[in-house]
Amino acid sequence: MKIIGLIGGMSWESTASYYRELNEGVKAALGGLHSANILLQSLDFAPLEAMQSKGDWEGIAKELSQAAATLEQGGADFILIGTNTMHRVYEDVEQSVGIPLLHIADATAEVLLADGVQRVGLLGTAFTMEQSFYKGRLSKKFGLEVLTPQPADRQRVHDIIYQELCQGKIRDESRREYLRIMGDLVEAGAEAVILGCTEIGLLVKPEDTNIRLYDTAKIHSAKAVERAL
Repeated sequence: MKIIGLIGGMSWESTASYYRELNEGVKAALGGLHSANILLQSLDFAPLEAMQSKGDWEGIAKELSQAAATLEQGGADFILIGTNTMHRVYEDVEQSVGIPLLHIADATAEVLLADGVQRVGLLGTAFTMEQSFYKGRLSKKFGLEVLTPQPADRQRVHDIIYQELCQGKIRDESRREYLRIMGDLVEAGAEAVILGCTEIGLLVKPEDTNIRLYDTAKIHSAKAVERAL
């Protein structure tokens, strides 16, 4: 079994989901007492979030590249960045090591296309919903049409992620807000919705709605398990 390198802690709430998904995936594939071989570099999110707010993506790239190098030196065979937003610096991190990185948007797009989805809604941080590094990759590399919420709803989605989900707060009122926003995306023509922040799956689950949901943390983990076995 290959060693999965995971850059986590952004937030640790979703990193815990990755750990569970990776281990459950290996157990489902191999059975018995098998579990995933994981090397985790968990970062302190507070200073990184401050860099996000300042637009210091160069500083973030240096921090994540150092984490990736640590995983490579520790024996990881490939690396996951366990957050959608930090894929803003994916290319910098990829160039800093000699082992592969699995891109979360690529893994998600492959599943969407396999399911026949062409027009998809995207929820995530404001960075993910508004900047081209993520939705641009989905459209240019995979031909997907990506819909995002209206500006006020984008801000609401973003605030709930940072003020609640990243801090382990799960509120029914916020779930209703997300479901309303998802409904608006479907009204606008989305065939499904990407949970494009790895914490959103902690708030909204498939049983909460009839809308097709694509949880990026689950998809990314499943791709890693496939690569590891």
